[in-house]
Amino acid sequence: MPVKNRFAELLPEITAWRRDLHENPEILFETHRTSAVVADKLREFGCDEVVTGLGRTGVVGIIKGKANSSGRTIGLRADMDALPIHEETGLDYASKTPGAMHACGHDGHTAMLLGAAKYLAETRNFDGTVAVIFQPAEEGGGGGREMVDDGMMERWNIAEVYGMHNWPGVPTGQFAIRSGPFFAAADQFDIYVTGCGGHAAKPHDTLDTTVIASHIVLALQTIASRNADPVKQVVVSVTSFETGSKAYNVIPETVHLKGTVRTLDPGIQDMAEDRLKAIAEGTAATFGGTARVDYRRGYPVMINADAQTEFAADVARAVSGDCADAPLVMGGEDFAFMSNARPGAYILVGNGDTANVHHPKYNFNDEAIPAGCSWWAEIVERRLPAA
Repeated sequence: MPVKNRFAELLPEITAWRRDLHENPEILFETHRTSAVVADKLREFGCDEVVTGLGRTGVVGIIKGKANSSGRTIGLRADMDALPIHEETGLDYASKTPGAMHACGHDGHTAMLLGAAKYLAETRNFDGTVAVIFQPAEEGGGGGREMVDDGMMERWNIAEVYGMHNWPGVPTGQFAIRSGPFFAAADQFDIYVTGCGGHAAKPHDTLDTTVIASHIVLALQTIASRNADPVKQVVVSVTSFETGSKAYNVIPETVHLKGTVRTLDPGIQDMAEDRLKAIAEGTAATFGGTARVDYRRGYPVMINADAQTEFAADVARAVSGDCADAPLVMGGEDFAFMSNARPGAYILVGNGDTANVHHPKYNFNDEAIPAGCSWWAEIVERRLPAA
């Protein structure tokens, strides 16, 4: 089955939805306009139930098939939030909100799932129930966790859940997936280094926190190079080094480091946390200073269940003719909270030769819409086949 003809017909309409969302980006849980647009469209499509306010600003639409003898419900999830980035695309539908931009394609994900919802509400050619899930705060806010904690899975007895993300570099409308660990756990840390500040001309009268913190930054790289099994992935990145001093001649009293730790194995995750604390505290003590570490577990490893992944790949091959093996991704993805709660699969759909996600010149490729919508719809029609 190639791309469904209905989505070729709907492409101009879905593209208009997507570009409207692109013009009006909203960050984290502040997706009030986006959530309202989504809810209004789901009601317009004739969904049997539309619930707002899950996970603060999430939206769920319920679509019942022509039959319900299976008693099964499948969840389809898209994310809605944008990023705090100033857009540099120059598009005529570029962001109208300064400092906010759909730089990860969540506008496209939302539009594609809306397109699939419209089709499924029109045809209802399946046996069971579909929950179309529109989630806020994927970009660091844990909106998926919030929706799960609000009882979403139990409320509609969702048995399986499927997600999708666009992927620059993969041919437009083609798919890629992998079973097992797929996206990394993403933890955050803050390290507060304290010494004794003073005049830059008298370093002997200070405990130089910039020197201490610099040694900590370098030593943290040994977690990957000397503590982790070389065949197991871990990325430790210090992304900010703040002294609080703007003067050229002042050695600061404190330095604040922050960054992320990304892993795909729970044992490596535990080791990395332990070593980060020991290295920071021990290095600071070596120079006579102190280091306080605040380490926070973030998104868990996003794991694709074997059976659901095989099924999702079969559907992708039916839609586009092929489904490639996706690489491991060290970025975080909070679909993990949903796929931890229920078996599921997460797939990549090609965005073509575009700027990478999280780049100020990135833009979702509207040509991917028919393939993405078709995949969503076919997931339902094949997993919940009508008698």
